[in-house]
Amino acid sequence: MNKKDIGHFRRQFKADNDLLTIGDIFNVYITKESSEIYHHQSQPFELLDRDQQELFLINFKKLLGGQLDEKLFELKFKRDVSDSSQLILHQGLLSDKVDGWKEYMLKLVGKILAQRQYEEDIVITFIRGEYRKPTKRRSEESEENERDTVYSHPFILCSMNKTQEPKKELLFDYVEKEFKYNFVVDPIINLTAPISGFLFPCFTDNASDVNHVLYSAGKVHEPDHQFIEDVLNGEETMTAKDDKIVFEEIVKDVTHDQLNTSTLHHVYEEINRVIEENEEEEAPTLDYKDVERVLTVSGVKDIDQEKVEAAFQNVIQDEKYEIKASSIVPKYSSKSIKINTKVANVSISPQDLSYVRQVNFEGKRYLMIEVEEDTVIDGFRMIPEAFNRESENN
Repeated sequence: MNKKDIGHFRRQFKADNDLLTIGDIFNVYITKESSEIYHHQSQPFELLDRDQQELFLINFKKLLGGQLDEKLFELKFKRDVSDSSQLILHQGLLSDKVDGWKEYMLKLVGKILAQRQYEEDIVITFIRGEYRKPTKRRSEESEENERDTVYSHPFILCSMNKTQEPKKELLFDYVEKEFKYNFVVDPIINLTAPISGFLFPCFTDNASDVNHVLYSAGKVHEPDHQFIEDVLNGEETMTAKDDKIVFEEIVKDVTHDQLNTSTLHHVYEEINRVIEENEEEEAPTLDYKDVERVLTVSGVKDIDQEKVEAAFQNVIQDEKYEIKASSIVPKYSSKSIKINTKVANVSISPQDLSYVRQVNFEGKRYLMIEVEEDTVIDGFRMIPEAFNRESENN
């Protein structure tokens, strides 16, 4: 699934939407003391109160929020796995009886509980529904409605949420004119911040892809690798942050950590060009041959494919690994690059790196930034000074 597919699906989670039908909702309550199922309940989603429906719809939208490879991860299922979650989910999706799909979802709950003991009571919510996507936009000349022909995608969505203790409150009773202590014993289910979840199957090129599952992490750049492997049986994944670190280490290995700002600027510029000129549905990736080309056209000297291939092997132990270009420069126009020094840390956009230099002057190193107007520091406009030893002492 790409960003556009996820965004369109996420926007369907709203009331009275004919492009999304939620059939059944199945809630499972897990107690922290025993890590066992305390209660589970299934019912048609349409029978929930309107306010309850709204709370769950907000929860599902929260679950599907975030960037790919940062909070959302498309995972490929491992092959030849015993008690395969792919098979369990597929069977649950195809089951025509509510009791049947509940049984399959409880199997998944069993795998979740076998993974770890949670510090709070949690609620695991499953929904089974159908997502319909129009095949084409309605033209002004045509009388055909865009919803007359749609792609149909049955799906299962899982959201995991913590519970929290209710607040102890002091109330004032206007009628009795007295202060009252109010304490509710029922735990509150936090539907505004899901801790994990997943969507099955993925949707690729307007078709259901049962070989992949979309996993949602609770926090950015912090996927639960044990959950991915033991519960979902998904292949190992890398976050965008991990990919960027891998790229940086490969470049350091090849250049012996000797790179000036001008060359780095050209590297980011070339990768951004690759992203912008990509016409494929899938995000562009860089293998060792691509990285060698990027570095060469950016001005790095004495480089060849063998050196870059060896660097891939040294850093990630896989010379065939492909780095997602968007992980290196996710948002070229707005992403900040951190310049760290002992004296100060500076953030600058990639396209402005050409204005930055590290220079040697009278035996000392300086960070020099070319500016087109006066610099303002803490509200004070700085007076331009001549760069010499006298101005330094002043």
